[in-house]
Amino acid sequence: MENFDILNAPLEIERKFLIEYPDIEALRQMPDYRVVHMEQSYLQATEDFVGGRIRKITEGDSVRYVYTYKVRLTELTRREYERDITAEEYSDLLARKTPNTITIRKDRHVFRHKGLTYELDVYDFWRDKATLEAEVESEDTPIPIPPCVKLIKEVTCDRRYNNSRLAESGGIF
Repeated sequence: MENFDILNAPLEIERKFLIEYPDIEALRQMPDYRVVHMEQSYLQATEDFVGGRIRKITEGDSVRYVYTYKVRLTELTRREYERDITAEEYSDLLARKTPNTITIRKDRHVFRHKGLTYELDVYDFWRDKATLEAEVESEDTPIPIPPCVKLIKEVTCDRRYNNSRLAESGGIF
């Protein structure tokens, strides 16, 4: 991997919610709806490698591979460096997967509601719940919960629901 300037990487501000398992048909009716399948693995940091994550993203017949590295600034805000990688780079990086973690497999349902784009993740290890995220411009932006979603609680500050922690626990804690 090449060097990157994480201090000048774009900001990502997001809020995350634990929700009841969604009604997929209701989601499909939401504006700008689309679904992508993701396989996501976390990479072990070493003396010569910063770690991060890799994703294989499938949407219809299209497949993309992406490397991401984030630095947490606050509970809601991170610097996020991201770039597309080749299938070969993905395969090579997969060899650096953090030991004793799973590759997360999830369907991401993307839609709009009241001016915000939502990402609702349905994981293959949960049958009764899912997560809902919204990226916002500032940490104090209100998040209107879409009517097709049944909120359990906000988990933005509960690190057990970070995907990296879910990869460690297999979604069980």
